[in-house]
Amino acid sequence: MIRRWLRFQHFDTVRFGTVEADKIRIYQGDMFDAPSPTDYTLRLDEVKLLNPVVPGKVLAMWNNFHALGKKLGLEPPPEPLYLLKTPNSYLAPGATIRQPLCEGKVAFEGELAIVIGKTCFNVSEADAPDHIFGYTCANDVTVNDIIKRDPTFPQWVRAKGFDTFCPFGPVIATGLDPAMLVVRTILNNEVRQDYPINDMVFSAAQLVSLISRDMTLDPGDILLCGTSVGVGSMRPGSIVEVEIDGIGKLSNRFE
Repeated sequence: MIRRWLRFQHFDTVRFGTVEADKIRIYQGDMFDAPSPTDYTLRLDEVKLLNPVVPGKVLAMWNNFHALGKKLGLEPPPEPLYLLKTPNSYLAPGATIRQPLCEGKVAFEGELAIVIGKTCFNVSEADAPDHIFGYTCANDVTVNDIIKRDPTFPQWVRAKGFDTFCPFGPVIATGLDPAMLVVRTILNNEVRQDYPINDMVFSAAQLVSLISRDMTLDPGDILLCGTSVGVGSMRPGSIVEVEIDGIGKLSNRFE
């Protein structure tokens, strides 16, 4: 059964629950450890949506889709290539992506995000799905001009780590088969990306397994699966949306 989990603020209180039609079923306890439903509900229009989780770390993949790698003339990597998105970059659904103070075009990258639900270190590919809580939408916003500005040091973290450069949400969907999902990125009502997740070089289970050999992944951590063809720049005043059937639509304005 598919469930859609979210976090929200109601007056001065932060809570979490599941979406039931136009209402939220409020839960108590720990989202990742036997959460308990209550008898209380709220309407979606009564609350302010927050990021569905507060990650300890967000890891973003590079060159993880065959179609984009082929377009860029890149061979599939032998192991996952990834970087960190810093906590200052996390941004809630509906909030504004801010133009950084530096020069350069700001690009959108619509992506599927894996949310870890159980602490894992050195897990097998077969066991990895048991450590995945669910999936959400993400936008790996980037100032591409910065990455190779200095020929001696590729600036991946800086290019992707500006304030507000990691929107994700609006919910975490559980019970989905990620291989069946399609990511669509819509800029000002025009579809700019429309690509299948089953084109990934490393599947969701493989990413969790291989990265868990490098570091412990904790509940709430997020792995951005990488993006495919169709990435482009945004002008101030634009609305960018990342939509994945079964999860929902992440919408943010860029100013």
